[in-house]
Amino acid sequence: MNGRPIKLLLDEHIWEGLVEALTQRGYDAVHITHIGQRSIDDEPLLELAAAQGRALLSYNARHFVPLIRLWYETGREHAGVILSVQLPPAQLLKQVERLLATLSADELKNTVRWLQEFKADA
Repeated sequence: MNGRPIKLLLDEHIWEGLVEALTQRGYDAVHITHIGQRSIDDEPLLELAAAQGRALLSYNARHFVPLIRLWYETGREHAGVILSVQLPPAQLLKQVERLLATLSADELKNTVRWLQEFKADA
């Protein structure tokens, strides 16, 4: 990874322990519930992430795929969206770490990536 490191904002249903695990490894991550934004709607959540320069990690592909498409069509920028199926905590941590070690903030900007792209080899 070359360039600025990715800063993450974790959506409400993401394992909250991921923040501590990533922080202990030197990454910048916050959970939406830790900043008092429980039950925030999808677009305000993406706006918050964009305003903070944070990529959003969410399990909610059903809502975020059309929202990101709308943002693209209207020229709105964001720090990136990472979508995933629900994973056990250890697997989630490994895949997020691999993503963070592979991509820079600039490479993720205005893109949508599937966390499963960063699945460890068997």
